[in-house]
Amino acid sequence: MNVNFKNLIKNKALWENLIIILVAVVIYIGFRVTIQPYYVQGPSMQPNYWANEKIWVNKLEYKFQAPQRGNILVFQPPMNTDLPYIKRVIGLPGESVEIKHGSVYVHEASGSIILLQEPYIKEPFSSDYNSGIIPAGKYFVMGDNRNNSSDSRGGWLVSEDKIIGKAWVSYWPPSLWKGSQDYRQPAAAAAGTPPN
Repeated sequence: MNVNFKNLIKNKALWENLIIILVAVVIYIGFRVTIQPYYVQGPSMQPNYWANEKIWVNKLEYKFQAPQRGNILVFQPPMNTDLPYIKRVIGLPGESVEIKHGSVYVHEASGSIILLQEPYIKEPFSSDYNSGIIPAGKYFVMGDNRNNSSDSRGGWLVSEDKIIGKAWVSYWPPSLWKGSQDYRQPAAAAAGTPPN
């Protein structure tokens, strides 16, 4: 049997290069389908996210579960803009949100009222507010910088189909590197009625 070792070596190198390219393409496509870069615009999420901070958004998170209170969403807002927004989920479908004297109360569909513990905000909102019942498939969101944020208090809600994903990791600048800034209410969250 006559084997041409030069051709065999060339073919082996060719196949190895093709495999490396194929793996790189699969990784790239998988990365683009599951994770998307985003940069924060404006001060609405301070002190947790700053203007021009760059983050990765997990695009698969809400394919398997619904957003939860305290999650930070990146989404297309209902107004005419090409720029996605980043805000925190406050109210879920079937609930209503009330702000009294700077405190946020969530009226759950069950009739319970939760006083949100919000250590993540810059300062309380300076006016009273009531959202009305949040329809199915919609979410009430607010920025953490309550007095400098365009959010659901402006009369709009986030529709499920407009959610890009969940804020996942902040990666730039390196001094601000951190994981998700989600917040879960304590299990024994304060309950009661808003003051008059």
